[in-house]
Amino acid sequence: MRGLIILSAITGLAACVGTSDDGRLDPLAQDLEIAAPAGTVVLQEGVDQILVGDRLMDAGQHELALRSYYRAAADRGLDADVLTSIGAANLALGRIGQAETLFRQALDENDRFVPAWNNLGVTLMEQGEYGEARRVFEHAFALDSGLSDAIRDNLRLAIARMENNVYSEPNNQNGLGLIRRGGGVYELRVDP
Repeated sequence: MRGLIILSAITGLAACVGTSDDGRLDPLAQDLEIAAPAGTVVLQEGVDQILVGDRLMDAGQHELALRSYYRAAADRGLDADVLTSIGAANLALGRIGQAETLFRQALDENDRFVPAWNNLGVTLMEQGEYGEARRVFEHAFALDSGLSDAIRDNLRLAIARMENNVYSEPNNQNGLGLIRRGGGVYELRVDP
């Protein structure tokens, strides 16, 4: 009994579908629109995936933000903004080498894009490259005309870390050093 019901349903559905002369199904009419309830907003474009990714980054959802940035790359291509966003997500995920590569690619696309310069400087700071980070922050600061407090703060931090790095004791781990003996005489000290 059940088989008879299924067979009659399939036969009935097949009768409803039109076919062309070559036996294929006819496509639906192009002007066929499914009516939405009155007052429904019809979106013509999708949501900007960069904006979605930025909000996810603010919420601490870095992996989801990275996926959103990849969708943005599929929609609009790999421009400096998309590359910088992908790099920022990778940096937040601790993928410093990948982030640096992406920021440098973004700067190859647009060498006047300030966020890429700033984020490259942050990446270099994470790697302990304070001198290069300082140069990068100075360049970002100049392009931004000193308007961004974040870039100014990053530049100050890079300068401070560079000065601390030069004069700090951990850099003198090889046991060599100078000992002042007086009268302008210094002796080379070697600690085993």
